[in-house]
Amino acid sequence: MTNINKIVLAYSGGLDTSVILKWLMETYQCPVVAYAADLGQGEELSEVAVKAKATGAAEVHILDLKEEFARDFIFPMFRANALYEGAYLLGTSIARPLIAKAQVEVAKKTGADAVSHGATGKGNDQVRFELTYMALAPELKIICPWREWGLQGRADCVAYAEKHGIPVPVTQEKPYSSDRNLLHISFEGGILEDPWAEPPANMFVLSRSPETAPDKPQYIEVDFAAGDPVAVDGQKMSPSQILDHLNRIGGEHGIGRVDLVENRYVGLKSRGVYETPGGTILRAAHHAVESLTLDREVMHLRDSLIPRYAELVYYGYWFAPERYALQALIDEAQKPVTGTARLQLYKGNVTVVGRKAPKSLYRPDLVTFEAGGDYQQADATGFIRLNALRLKIRAKLGER
Repeated sequence: MTNINKIVLAYSGGLDTSVILKWLMETYQCPVVAYAADLGQGEELSEVAVKAKATGAAEVHILDLKEEFARDFIFPMFRANALYEGAYLLGTSIARPLIAKAQVEVAKKTGADAVSHGATGKGNDQVRFELTYMALAPELKIICPWREWGLQGRADCVAYAEKHGIPVPVTQEKPYSSDRNLLHISFEGGILEDPWAEPPANMFVLSRSPETAPDKPQYIEVDFAAGDPVAVDGQKMSPSQILDHLNRIGGEHGIGRVDLVENRYVGLKSRGVYETPGGTILRAAHHAVESLTLDREVMHLRDSLIPRYAELVYYGYWFAPERYALQALIDEAQKPVTGTARLQLYKGNVTVVGRKAPKSLYRPDLVTFEAGGDYQQADATGFIRLNALRLKIRAKLGER
């Protein structure tokens, strides 16, 4: 591409984006703005601004997006109970649309006419970033260095970094890459590319091993209002505070570890290891309150849509009209989901041990095995006969 005046790079300070920052400056001969989103990485952003400036960034923008991330991205996704391929709570997937959205805003603020990212040409993130760019600012040019330059892999990046005096964060002590935010931390690449190899015990950050977790279970209560968590153990908290609090509690009990081989959108399979302690707790608690408050047919309809919704998030279609349409249905269904779940946390497990709701659809007087109540058991005779009618007709046809 030619005639590019200024580029905003989604910058993490890791190996790839550090190399990309210098490469963009050399290749396009224009100012590069380093932008980083604080999504709850902890201390990882403390040196980002210094490193970006040292590498040559014209400007550095670090935005605190933790509350927006939890409130407007994680919680809507959790109202849907989204789960990709039966195991992945979409911690990386849901972060990318927000990172790209804020990047577009930085581009408009700084007068940049191009945006860039560090995602490789083999992964999902390139799709997630660029679908968001195009949905929100189609006029911006998009630069994906991994699809343009001659560097073939991490070894080439390390050599490039050493040549230009850029510190290299990938070492023999950490032979894999990781991505952390308020919802989870993911690990992939390097030694994890062998799907038969067990992850090293010292790799995990957010959670203790279930074997070393406390021998005594911990009980907690999570309050929900219209499908969103609003308090833990009676203490009201903001969305980001709830996730941070549950991450600490869940991590102490070894909750939320997942090791899976998943199907990337581009067609490849990849192995990822994830820690999602707070999200694992919230999903179990949300299910418990839903079991009391959701109408059966509404629940079944919503559940039939979850695989599709999870795919939209995983693939990067957060700002697509079909995701908005599904979200509207889900949010309407979540209006009655108000109540409290009581959970037991013990050595990697989350067990629902109680649930209550002010407008519960559960009726002990009807479901009881004891005598009494308005339910007339004899009514079931006609119900069964009508539902079996097609089966009886099919059986008689078989006899013929």
